[in-house]
Amino acid sequence: MNHDLTELEVEHLRSLIGGHGNVSKKLDDYAQRCTDPELKTLFERDAQAAKQAQQDLLSYLN
Repeated sequence: MNHDLTELEVEHLRSLIGGHGNVSKKLDDYAQRCTDPELKTLFERDAQAAKQAQQDLLSYLN
């Protein structure tokens, strides 16, 4: 996918991509430590959503 992005837009995308990656890692960690099955499922689902958002954003840099 070819996008004509400015340098500032690329910087913002990189920041967002990194942020989603950090959120995903934190949520995965919370899920592993969690003993409540319902809460664990929520953490896992949200971690997966953050990973997907990160991948979606990465497509703008390709």
